[in-house]
Amino acid sequence: MNADYSNEPLLDENGEIIKSKTQLKQEAEDIKQLGVALVEFSNAQLSEIPMNEELRDAIQLANRINKKKDGFRRQLQLIGKILRGCDLELIEDGINRLHAHHVKSNSKFHELEQLRDDVVTHGDSVIQTLLDKHPGLDRQKLRQMQRQAVKQKEAEKPPKAAREIFQYLKQHITQ
Repeated sequence: MNADYSNEPLLDENGEIIKSKTQLKQEAEDIKQLGVALVEFSNAQLSEIPMNEELRDAIQLANRINKKKDGFRRQLQLIGKILRGCDLELIEDGINRLHAHHVKSNSKFHELEQLRDDVVTHGDSVIQTLLDKHPGLDRQKLRQMQRQAVKQKEAEKPPKAAREIFQYLKQHITQ
């Protein structure tokens, strides 16, 4: 018995690769997960993703159906069926762009939080560094908010001034 165990794919009479049942099931599951991901987006986010009107309508209908009902599962199956006829690369690129934008905005938010914490903790030295990088900031206002934030922190009051520092930095620092 001389079996061929090479890693070369099997080809049919037309020269196309024959996929195993496992590969077909995995591809179907991937498409289903793509459909679930699309249903999770808001209408504004969906408008950023290139897709045909039939798919967009099916996704909007899925959003109106109660997720605990059997109709939602059937709607997801319909979305998967529609997706099989679509250009998945365009849709996946659109989703990736949305995720990249989300990651970027989260990162900017965390940077601003860290700046705020540094201003409250270290005071004038951090304020001077900020003014060197962003000359449009108001030193007097930052110092006043910093002193107020320290007082509120020591008195164990809500951090209203720290929130004001965050909002001020968010409005005036463009990166």
